[in-house]
Formats: sequence, structure tokens, C-alpha cells
Amino acid sequence: MSVASANPLETASGTSAEAVGSVEAVAAPAPSKAKKVKFPRHTGLRAELNRRVDAYFTDSGLSRAAAGPAMWFKTLVLIVGLAASWTAIMVWATAWWHLAILGPIAGFFIAGIGFSVMHDGGHKAYSESGFWNRAMAGVLDLVGGSSYMWNFKHNVLHHTYPNVEGLDDDIEAQPFLRMAEGQRRRPWHSLQHWYLWAAYALLPVKWHFIDDYRSYLTGQISDQPLVRPKGWDLLLLFGGKAFFYTWVFVIPLVFLSRSPEWVIASYFIMAGVAGVTLGTVFQMAHCVQDVEFASIPTSNELSLPWAEHQLATTANFCPKNPFLTWYLGGLNYQVEHHLFPRVGHIHYPAITGIVQEVCAEFGVQHRSNPTLWKALRSHVLYLKSLGRDRPATLEVAPL
Repeated sequence: MSVASANPLETASGTSAEAVGSVEAVAAPAPSKAKKVKFPRHTGLRAELNRRVDAYFTDSGLSRAAAGPAMWFKTLVLIVGLAASWTAIMVWATAWWHLAILGPIAGFFIAGIGFSVMHDGGHKAYSESGFWNRAMAGVLDLVGGSSYMWNFKHNVLHHTYPNVEGLDDDIEAQPFLRMAEGQRRRPWHSLQHWYLWAAYALLPVKWHFIDDYRSYLTGQISDQPLVRPKGWDLLLLFGGKAFFYTWVFVIPLVFLSRSPEWVIASYFIMAGVAGVTLGTVFQMAHCVQDVEFASIPTSNELSLPWAEHQLATTANFCPKNPFLTWYLGGLNYQVEHHLFPRVGHIHYPAITGIVQEVCAEFGVQHRSNPTLWKALRSHVLYLKSLGRDRPATLEVAPL
């Protein structure tokens, strides 16, 4: 299926286009021979959301981007924090208890960079400057990922089709996890609510050493056709991997004479903490008890319009916690992010009231778990229910 061209929503760069998702961010179109999966025509909900959010920015005179003194400072804190914590592990630390403290700190900084720096850059929401958006998106390549692969996986597949089985790569974790009712259940899934943290911990290892290479070689992500990177995109993909391997493995082993077991343990602790943090945060927004899922219909047209689909498949969590909002780059406001992905995350707390008002007027549910504990519990119970032969605590309603 052609996901680069599958979204029937317009992708103009005007203010009202913010609600259409980030399909325009994909680097190249998918093969034209594939089918399109469409949404029904828009309703008045989307138009009213756009109108009121447009009015908010017009009346306030604020830029939609996140960039500003506070954002630049935040970026500096996170990048310097990662560099300092990893340097301390490899230069200063001598005891294993040093590593037990510093390794998770480095992992939290990597996750924070992903949440608050790279994510806004990848959505063209960090700055009004295309250069700075590309630069911040490219930070992902320096910490072992691939901004090119992420762009297709996240901006196109996930943001266009959240919780659509067969299209949203974020709910494709087979055979290890069953994350949607239409996926095959295996015997070990009855324990997935216990071992899911280990699965999340290994996510960065897969990204660093397996997934990006496999996607490049096979030309697909989650069975969807991918246009392979070329030119500068190809250089950034493999150059970024080389840079990451150099600062994580080569410099400590060759120039700092650290033992292999110390370097490997440091990497796995840092990557594991980052993986659990990243995986948990993103799944608490989509794989919880109250959200909906869908399969690709035979007609290749989903049952809900795009805006209604985003609202049905996404939930906020812990929106009243200012530190969590700061660290997560506003990703605890996933509803607002999915409706307005090219709005910088610093604006989500302000526009959530607008979105809630419009949803109430149109009789559409705005989903939110008020605390971190309730969101975590809902996620675990959801996976527990899918690990059984017949879900007992949850019915996953088709869209």
C-alpha cells in the first residue's frame, strides 16, 4: 500500500494544514503501484479545530514553532547532559555502582533528546527555519537511529494511521508482543504484561543494529514499501551509524582502554533505560484500555474521518505535571500532538482546552488518563487482556 500518497488530506503549508498530519514530511513517494487507504470526507470537527487553533496563534502573536530561548536552553541541557554522563562513565567511573547510577542517567538523557529535540525537528515543529528542523531531526542519527527511517515509520505510517493493524508500525511487535486484537496470539503472550519492559529495553538495540539496515535492504517498513535513501540521506544514515559506533564503542575501547565488558555493559544499561522510557511513553498514548483500533477494510476506506480517527485512537496522560511535560516534550498531550503535529510542543498545554471544548461541542470523546500511574496500569491491563485467549477486561472496538 502506498502510504506516502495514501492520505487524502491536503498537505499545504498554511495554518489550517497543521491538522492533516505529517505526510508532507516523507522524503520521497512510495511506489505508485500500491493501493491507497483513504479516510472519509472531513466533517465540521476538523474545520472548527483548525479555526480555533488558528485564532489562538493569531490573537497571541506566537509562533507555532517551539524554538525560543527556553527551547534552545532545553536542547543544550539535554545534549550536554548526555555527553557529560557518558564521558563520566568512560573517563571517571571505576566501580560498578558508578555505572549503575550514571548509565540510567545517560539513558534518560537520550530519551529526553528524542522526546524534546529530535521529535519536534522531525515534525518541522522545532523552528520556522527548515535548516534547524533538519538539524534537530538529524540528532537522531548521532545517537544511533535514523531520521530518514523514522520519518517514514513515524510521520507517515504512525501519524496517518495510528492503531490501524497492518499500517501503524508502532503496534507491530510480533512475535514478541501482541498489541492489537487482530494479531495472532501466541502462548507466551499470556506473560507479555510481565516481560514487556524487557522487550522495550531491547528496542534501541534493534534500531542500532538491525531494523534500519533491514529496512534499507528490503525496501520496506512493516510490510509497507519504502523508497530507499539516496545521496545525502544515504550518507546521513550510514555516517550517523558510524559516528554512534565510534563514540559508544571505538573511543572507549581503543583510546580510553576500557575493558570490553565495561563498554558493553554501559551500552546496554544506557540503551535499555532509553528503550523502556521511549517505549512506555509512546504506548501509554495508544495501547491503553479506552482507545480504539482498526483493521484495513476491504474497501480500503476507513470508517472515521481523519480527525475523528486521531481522537479515537489516542489518549493524553498526566497532563497536569509540568516537569513531565517539560521532559517528554509535551508527548503526554498526544491528542493535541496528533491533531497538530507541526505545532511546537510548548503550545500543547495551551491548546488542549481548545481541543476539549470543540470535542465536547461535537460529541466526540477527548481521552485522557489523569495520572502517570493510571496510564501505566491501563497499558499493562490492556496487554494482559490481549495475552489471553479471549480478552476479559477490555473489548477493543473496531473503528
